[in-house]
Amino acid sequence: METPSGYGVVLVTAGNMQEAEAIANALVEAKLAACVSLLPIHSIYTWQGELHKEEEWQLLIKTDLAQFPAMEAKIKELHSYEVPEIIALPIVAGSQVYLQWISQQVKGKE
Repeated sequence: METPSGYGVVLVTAGNMQEAEAIANALVEAKLAACVSLLPIHSIYTWQGELHKEEEWQLLIKTDLAQFPAMEAKIKELHSYEVPEIIALPIVAGSQVYLQWISQQVKGKE
């Protein structure tokens, strides 16, 4: 196990599978993400003073966090939400082989 520097998982929710897939495809094709996993979720939140209960799609985006500014811009460009969830979490430990694979897939890494 290797202690990574700069790798992370970015969390984004989308209102439907088509939007989630469009965002995922764009990020991987632009080499801003190595992999995006999509999961159906049920979200409960307050928006504009009202309680909402919604079926959404969670994107788990594996990347080098150096790409976060460009990734955030791309997500905002494609996302239908006024305020999309875009949260980066650092990977504190991971398989060296997997982390090297992320590096090979993400722009600017050899």
